[in-house]
Amino acid sequence: MTDFTANQAVARKPDFSDAHLRKRYRAEARFRMYGIAAIFAALAMLAVLLGSIVTTGVSAFTQTEIALDVTLDSSQIDPAAIAKGNYRKIVRDAIRAQFPDVSGRRDLRNLYKIVSSGADFTLRRMVEADPSLIGTTRTVWFKSSADIDQLNKGAIPRDVPEADRRVNDDQIAWFDALSGDDRTRRSFNTTFFTSGDSREPEQAGVWGAVVGTALTLLVTLVLSFPVGVMAAVYLEEFAPKNRWTDLIEVNINNLAAVPSIVFGLLGLAVFLNFFGMPRSAPVVGGMVLALMTLPTVIIAGRAALQSVPPSIREAALGVGASPLQTVSHHVLPLAMPGILTGTIIGMARALGETAPLLMIGMVAFIVDIPRGFTDAATVLPVQVFLWADAPERAFVERTSAAIMVLLAFLIVMNLAAVLLRRKFERRW
Repeated sequence: MTDFTANQAVARKPDFSDAHLRKRYRAEARFRMYGIAAIFAALAMLAVLLGSIVTTGVSAFTQTEIALDVTLDSSQIDPAAIAKGNYRKIVRDAIRAQFPDVSGRRDLRNLYKIVSSGADFTLRRMVEADPSLIGTTRTVWFKSSADIDQLNKGAIPRDVPEADRRVNDDQIAWFDALSGDDRTRRSFNTTFFTSGDSREPEQAGVWGAVVGTALTLLVTLVLSFPVGVMAAVYLEEFAPKNRWTDLIEVNINNLAAVPSIVFGLLGLAVFLNFFGMPRSAPVVGGMVLALMTLPTVIIAGRAALQSVPPSIREAALGVGASPLQTVSHHVLPLAMPGILTGTIIGMARALGETAPLLMIGMVAFIVDIPRGFTDAATVLPVQVFLWADAPERAFVERTSAAIMVLLAFLIVMNLAAVLLRRKFERRW
């Protein structure tokens, strides 16, 4: 009987032959290959996306300029009222002096369009900075119009019919004549980084949006971080485990998945309509984004607190520390790197949000640079949205350039998070 049972067991033993092992190894090799292929596919798509953005937006960092011999006649500029000078006529006279044969209202209007409409403001700022220029003739480099700039960059083709492009044949001939006299150049576009939004592409910049973004995120961080950390500490360390805390935890998890536009509607109804706070202000935008970021900070904070070994708490309590001292002196410092990671994830999400800010009016056309938390402002995602919807061809490259600035802003935030994490990180 014993021999029969042993023989039966041997007969039922699985067959681990070489063929079976080779089949399993091939399956593992295929799985590894699929994983590597998925990673390379993701990297390839990311490279295509970033490559498209960079190749489209890098040209926005340069701007075509035209040199004109400007006569700052004292009859057009009163030294006692420099700001009221007729700078537009001075610029137009300088353009006509380059092409004295051009006549007729229509031809002159087309001639004036080769220079930016903001050339008179450029000239006024120059004279205000140095009033001794009045009565002299100087060669001044002015920004060209957006269409001439796109022509010089090759975005507007020359070999298509005149009716199919925004620059006519006469304007191309005038620009070529200026280029032949070495009166054109491409220089670094400082205006893009130092000015606010504008209806004219060559005068538009992202500095107003950058300042508005920084102010809005500062309000978001100041409100969401301490409140989120305190809520996480209370729920994880001090709150009793009952159905009320369970209900709170479920609601926090649900709020983390709520669409962002719902928070925008909440901000519109409460902060603007009920409390009457200023529309399109960083303080309101920061409060709305803080509400949206708060659940993420709480969830990440609780996870970081749970990762601290119980032995840390037991050791602190064993030497006589109170529960509050245990949390504040031992548990919270060890959990701080994880809390900072969750906070930066929430802030990164807030940085890219557009929908809630549109609901509170931050989609408004803002030219001035905000100087405080209650001034009208816009943010980088909304600026990208506005420029992407603009009809001018020059705004296409500025949209991609603004995305590059937004990505750089995000990289700086992540770098700051990594540095803070390393500073507070402790090993046990």
